[in-house]
Amino acid sequence: METGGKLYLCATPIGNLEDITYRVVRTLREVNLIAAEDTRNSIKLLNHFEIKTPMTSYHEYNKIEKAYQLIAKLRQGMDIALITDAGTPGISDPGEDLVRMCLEEGITVTSLPGAAACITALTMSGQKTRRFAFEAFLPRDKKERGFILQKLKEETRTIVLYEAPHHLIQTLQELSDVLGNRSLSVCRELTKRHEEMRKTTFVDALTYYQEHEPRGEYVLVIEGESYETIRQKQQEGWEAMTLEAHMVYYEEQGIARKEAMRLVAKDRGISKRDVYQQLLGQS
Repeated sequence: METGGKLYLCATPIGNLEDITYRVVRTLREVNLIAAEDTRNSIKLLNHFEIKTPMTSYHEYNKIEKAYQLIAKLRQGMDIALITDAGTPGISDPGEDLVRMCLEEGITVTSLPGAAACITALTMSGQKTRRFAFEAFLPRDKKERGFILQKLKEETRTIVLYEAPHHLIQTLQELSDVLGNRSLSVCRELTKRHEEMRKTTFVDALTYYQEHEPRGEYVLVIEGESYETIRQKQQEGWEAMTLEAHMVYYEEQGIARKEAMRLVAKDRGISKRDVYQQLLGQS
């Protein structure tokens, strides 16, 4: 049962202040409290639109403790707007924790759409947009980072990543090492005066940024692996096995021999009859 006030997730501009909606401005004026990722940054936005609503901080380092305080206020009937430094709350920021906790407490949550760097970059990237995987910032922990990179290696969807300028070259090199020299769109300073989008490749991007110091915030939009390439790699892997070992792979899963022969034929791109004859020749 939903009770008390309502939590409004209000998208704010990622650069250009004109990218805020009328609805967000009105809501920020009407709510009882604004929870902001950085009040020092958000006060500039509020002052620009002459919004006088009180603010409180809600960020990565107080997200759980402060969430309980905000939920208490919501249960008392207060309406609260959540804003991030730039873009849509809950996307690569602690807003997701507050939303989850509010829903668990039966508090109404609504989202006011607006700017999001990942979508802005994707739509102008020239890469495929129908299916995409958003990874935000890659983990800094070496082991976790390596695990995610290996998972991305066979990701067929377009991949969207965020990166800071001082880590850009290292990240491009790691992505190139793992994914190969794919098509890449590097978007920087989106919606701002010095907005730039470079449709390039990992090799060319590395050459460019080794000569031009990275500046500003970056979004990387990376071509996904093609099904044809994945299929070719899989087939090469099967062909490296003996036919009998390939059969054993399926039979050990409880698959009947006749069906295993069909699967082996499919994997190798040959006929079931060819599999049968080759197995007879090995026996």
